[in-house]
Amino acid sequence: MTTTPPEAPSGPQPQHPTGGTGPRVDRDQVRDLGRLRRSVSDRKVAGVAGGLARHLDIDPLILRVAFVVLVFFGGAGLILYGACWILVPEDGAARAPFNLDERSRSVALVIVGVVAALALIGDSWGAFWFPWPLAVVALVALWLLTRNNPPRPVPPVPWAPDPSAPVAPGFTAAPYAPPPSAQPTQPAYSPPPPSYVPPATYVPPPPRPPNPRKRGPILFWFTLALITLAEGVLGMADLAGASVADAAYPALAVGICGLMLVVGAFYGRAGGIIALGLISTVVLTGATAADRWDGDRVTETPTSSALVDDRYWLGVGEQLIDLREVSDLQNLDGRTLEVEGGIGHIEIILPDGLTAVVHADVDGPGNIEVFGFERGGIDTTVNSSDGAETDPRITIDTQLGVGQIEVHR
Repeated sequence: MTTTPPEAPSGPQPQHPTGGTGPRVDRDQVRDLGRLRRSVSDRKVAGVAGGLARHLDIDPLILRVAFVVLVFFGGAGLILYGACWILVPEDGAARAPFNLDERSRSVALVIVGVVAALALIGDSWGAFWFPWPLAVVALVALWLLTRNNPPRPVPPVPWAPDPSAPVAPGFTAAPYAPPPSAQPTQPAYSPPPPSYVPPATYVPPPPRPPNPRKRGPILFWFTLALITLAEGVLGMADLAGASVADAAYPALAVGICGLMLVVGAFYGRAGGIIALGLISTVVLTGATAADRWDGDRVTETPTSSALVDDRYWLGVGEQLIDLREVSDLQNLDGRTLEVEGGIGHIEIILPDGLTAVVHADVDGPGNIEVFGFERGGIDTTVNSSDGAETDPRITIDTQLGVGQIEVHR
């Protein structure tokens, strides 16, 4: 006795992020942290990135890069990876290194996420700056949780009468009996076979309706990489001496987002690019307004040590402190000069014959140049000293929210 194996289902099968077949995760599955497991097959260290990528249905390389980047922001990457390593069990294992029940493990992972976010905020939040890394991570997570998934087909359920259902009065249910098959009859006359008729013209079947889930690569990460590369090239041109306006950096990001949105209209998925473009537009608006608003300009040129204040402050604008006219430099020995500002430019000019120990700090984006040494970026700090040991010594502590600090002779 032989049997015929069932035929394989036709049509494309849904692809799983690990390469096999399987359904894509939905929003409820993403929120269910109890089903999270560390991967055994796709692992570099402990399988955290592989298991979390499978849980979120994304490429593990994205999470590995995110963990490495977050290490430099308050150690948030180490906090998240270490907690998942300890609290989440491996594939096929019932217990984790620090075993908890599913509900307690979910609560613990949420608490760890909050702690990592606080570490990230504490490292990147300045006096006049916004934690852009946290905002970018939040936007990416929001996009992953709110993207549309195609509805799953529901198999039809065969109908069957319910024997326990009440029957209407006066109605008697009778078993179904199929109608008797018609008896074939033998025709008395058999007509001759018809003449040859050519086959009808072939009509192709109607095309399949388009897939509601748009195919193609996710262009958000390509856009982010392209913006990073373009900003780096523009920054090198700026450092080389080219005349680059401050608003050129966010304007370049806005232009790249617009270009990739046009590309996404014809090829690929452009989710997340609009949010990135909106952030760049807000930064562009602020940079343009800052270029057109000079603020206050304050110049201090004391002629003696008694006229040198211990503290100078300017909210917005340019602050120049020129100590070259001080006649009694010996009286500045051992003094501390504090110069602080919100947004703008601080410049301190020192005379020869005065040793200076400088501590300069810019909380947000800015640039520091002290005695020819230059450093720029976000949350930048420079400590330097210059002068002879026999000269009177002054300590300069300068701090700025956003802008540039210069100390030179």
